[in-house]
Amino acid sequence: MTAPAAADLFALDRAAQDLLFRAARTANTFTDEPVTDAQVAAIHDLIRYGPTAYNGQPLRVLLLRSPESRARLLPYVSSSNRAKTASAPLVAVLAADVDFHERLPELYPHRPQARDWLADRAARAEQARFNATLQIGYLLVGVRAAGLAAGPMAGFDAAGVTREFFPDGRHEALLLMSVGHPGPDAWRERLPRLPTADVIHTL
Repeated sequence: MTAPAAADLFALDRAAQDLLFRAARTANTFTDEPVTDAQVAAIHDLIRYGPTAYNGQPLRVLLLRSPESRARLLPYVSSSNRAKTASAPLVAVLAADVDFHERLPELYPHRPQARDWLADRAARAEQARFNATLQIGYLLVGVRAAGLAAGPMAGFDAAGVTREFFPDGRHEALLLMSVGHPGPDAWRERLPRLPTADVIHTL
């Protein structure tokens, strides 16, 4: 008996798999077509079901649409990322809410003591960063599921962006993400990926 083709092992059809992963790339240019609030809300409504520890959901997203908000961001962005950050129809500042534990009585109601487990700020901040980063992965796939392209960027002064946009000290900027419809020459050549045998091992 022959093994089934890899594509037959997925509940998603081949086109959906390609949209989310195989054909998707990090976009470097975008068209002028806007990303609407309805699209953003639909993406969040999908990705909010991704798991996080204690169901804490520490990711916070600040959308920069206006020229004024973009002008505040650009001084903190590396020179290689500045042009695409300035021209993208939407840029999101992705941050971790260090005080996410305050919502745990609502989000984790079967363990009302969970908020007290995270009283130590340093430990809580580590949890917030880890789980918000996990949610950023969900967000990236959600953007692709909406038929849009994303350009995640770590080339920026995170501490500076945190001071500029989150002066209350509650949030920590983790990543920038440009979102929109891919423009001309949006894609670079696909880089190599590690084979399964180099990544997955069984004991």
